[in-house]
Amino acid sequence: MWKRFRHGGSSVEPPNFAAPRQRMVAHQIRARGIRDLRVLEAMECIPREQFVLDGCQGQAYEDHPLGIGFGQTISQPYMVALMTEALELAGGERVLEIGTGSGYQTAILADLSAEVYTVERMAELAEAARDRLTAMGYTNVHFRAGDGTLGWPEAAPFDRILVTAGAPDVPQTLTQQLAEGGLLVIPVGDEFSQDLLRVRRHGERLLRESLCRCVFVKLVGEQGWP
Repeated sequence: MWKRFRHGGSSVEPPNFAAPRQRMVAHQIRARGIRDLRVLEAMECIPREQFVLDGCQGQAYEDHPLGIGFGQTISQPYMVALMTEALELAGGERVLEIGTGSGYQTAILADLSAEVYTVERMAELAEAARDRLTAMGYTNVHFRAGDGTLGWPEAAPFDRILVTAGAPDVPQTLTQQLAEGGLLVIPVGDEFSQDLLRVRRHGERLLRESLCRCVFVKLVGEQGWP
């Protein structure tokens, strides 16, 4: 994916991130209990360094989130893996993602499912993610800039919904867009700390399961934080 750069009149090869990417998966993800082989393979292949700010590529595979501008972050690699594994993707699902960010999580979802609908509140981030993923050859992702707490009602229902920002509670608009037997993964709590919840729909029942404690930026919108 990397282009060749001209520097001082000579051609300079960009750095090779394959080894840091493999170490990330081995030490930060597999060693912490992620077992879904499809998730591990996707994270070994997708170039995370292309989803961070210029100048931050050397930190792309470190064990922490990184700022991507506009007060938003690209999540810690382990958290991306954990949330993706929690969705139990088999490959044929239609997925709604709330919080496109730089598009890294979006790319992983697109590799592991049939179709992804992703909503980003920041129009600049949504446009940049669209350009990035289109250039990388993704054709199964639909983009929208707007209030993610409202979901994407005209494309519902969704087999899976992933929310990548912390909400004060599970938005009813999103559970209404979840298909029978579907899964919703979302951080819920206060502004400083949340529980990562997995919500399963069984008819009219929504079964909640707490996966771990976590810290995300706030989910801002009509059914999130003001």
